Amino acid sequence: MDTEIKRKNPRLRKYGLIAAGAVALSGCIVWAIIASGSSSHHTDASGILIGEVEKGKFDDFIRITGRVETGTIVQVSALETGIVDKKWVEEGAFVNEGDIILTLNNPNLRQQILDSESQLAEKQNMLRDTELAMEKERLQIRQDILTARTTLNQKKRLSEQQSELYKESLTSREEYLKAREEYDLARENLKLLENRQRQDSVYRQVQVAMMRESLHNMQENFMLVRQRADNLNIRASHSGQLGSLDAELGQNIPAGQQVGQINILDNYKLAVNIDEHYIDRVSPGLSAKATKNGSAFELSIKKVYPEVTNGQFKADLAIEGESPSKLRVGQSFPVDLKLGESTVSVMVPKGSFFQTTGGKWIYVIDKDGNTARKREIRIGRQNPKYYEVLEGLDPGERIILSSYASYGDADKIILKNREK
Repeated sequence: MDTEIKRKNPRLRKYGLIAAGAVALSGCIVWAIIASGSSSHHTDASGILIGEVEKGKFDDFIRITGRVETGTIVQVSALETGIVDKKWVEEGAFVNEGDIILTLNNPNLRQQILDSESQLAEKQNMLRDTELAMEKERLQIRQDILTARTTLNQKKRLSEQQSELYKESLTSREEYLKAREEYDLARENLKLLENRQRQDSVYRQVQVAMMRESLHNMQENFMLVRQRADNLNIRASHSGQLGSLDAELGQNIPAGQQVGQINILDNYKLAVNIDEHYIDRVSPGLSAKATKNGSAFELSIKKVYPEVTNGQFKADLAIEGESPSKLRVGQSFPVDLKLGESTVSVMVPKGSFFQTTGGKWIYVIDKDGNTARKREIRIGRQNPKYYEVLEGLDPGERIILSSYASYGDADKIILKNREK
């Protein structure tokens, strides 16, 4: 039995051919995109930031934050060990040289003072007793010498009388010799007493001098002990502002421990932290400018510290000329640090694109304003407002400044809903 073959609808055949052609065309387009290695990304034009490449004066400076510090800081330390008994001033107060900041209590030192006073009094009494004894002995020797001289004169007269009588045979030889011997004895006795007087005088002078020197040393030692007692009062060595005070009532403070600092207010400086990227370009002598309450004042780099910590290094800036009024330690100000001379350069405004590209490429908008294409560039210096462009861009071109994080590796950006 023969089966009837129905003819296909001509319209269906036509649509099938069209569909097949479309699929083939799409495949060709996809193949062309893959072959060319390019990709595109569609984005809403109202959500991006567009800037223009400029040519003009490029100021080579960086903006950092400066913190006011004093040019001279004096440490306050305890000279003696003690327990904090009283705080006379609080942190931040202004002090004059000699003002008491803290008073410490040290019972052991008080006992040492009492012991030293007792020893000094005992030594003074001993010296007075010795001097009295020496004076009494000196007077006794003088009395003995006077007696010896009287006896000598008597013996001399008697010897002379016996000599005259012996010549006239009016006395015996024994009486004559006896009178003569007594006279010689009295004379020698007087010599001994006079020699003793001289020796005792020298001895007394040496002994008294030694005792007085010992007493003087004890007096100095006593004064030092008393001075140590006064050191329990921790005083300001300079006039200025008490910047910090790390001591509480009842706290035990060992000798030599720092308890605070005094900021000398006759000169100020600004301390800054700078990114290590600029460490080779920052050196003493560079000029800077800071602003306080709308008024600018000039600065210059005074000292650069070599250590790098957490990607930053420190530097001190000195204030040139008169310091601004009412500066306070710890205040912060924006500082513009000039790294080089101004030049005429091609530059682009700063934007978030740099975080993605590192300044190696950028999206440049075509003249029609509907497409932006990736282009390699080379960026040089930068300041808070602009990047200096060394290669890849021309003045007047427009670029995308906003973040590229959502664009992936797209070579071309299609700007949708862009007003023409």
